[in-house]
Amino acid sequence: MYTAKGDKGSTDLLGERVGKDDPRIDLMGALDESTSSIGLGRAHATIDAWRPLLIQAQRDLYQVMAELAFVDEIRPDAYRLKHDRVDWLEASIAEVEATVTLPPQFVIAGDTVAGAALDVARTVVRRAERQVVGLDASRHTLNPEILRYLNRLSTLLFIIARAEDLASNDGPRLAKSERRKARE
Repeated sequence: MYTAKGDKGSTDLLGERVGKDDPRIDLMGALDESTSSIGLGRAHATIDAWRPLLIQAQRDLYQVMAELAFVDEIRPDAYRLKHDRVDWLEASIAEVEATVTLPPQFVIAGDTVAGAALDVARTVVRRAERQVVGLDASRHTLNPEILRYLNRLSTLLFIIARAEDLASNDGPRLAKSERRKARE
């Protein structure tokens, strides 16, 4: 399906037509990429217990995109991300973290397909988080819960990625090699 309305480089927000290079559109694109990346990680996940968390995170990101699609003046309150979603993420982080021993240093992504896909999703979410900070510093006022949500979501994705790595082998590969540690 196409309308050809965007062929000249503009698109619609609910209440305003803007250029496709508008930072709000760019942020929505990063959130869309985040949702797809989380879906890829979920598709490869081997730990069934965490799949519902990933699905809910995808749904929450769709709500954030809906919130951003409205201009402030006409956005219904029902489209605003609420604090309870951040609370849910914090509880989810605690739930997963209780089952995983996190490595004491940086890890190299790629030990498992699921872990690597979730690490990619985490980095895309982090990019969206940076874009929120940039938008908030400009003339656009954003719901502060969005930034908090994205920050917690990247943590959840990191922990689930480590759980996937641990479930499939001896654990994540550390960024600092054993040989290098021995020299220090």
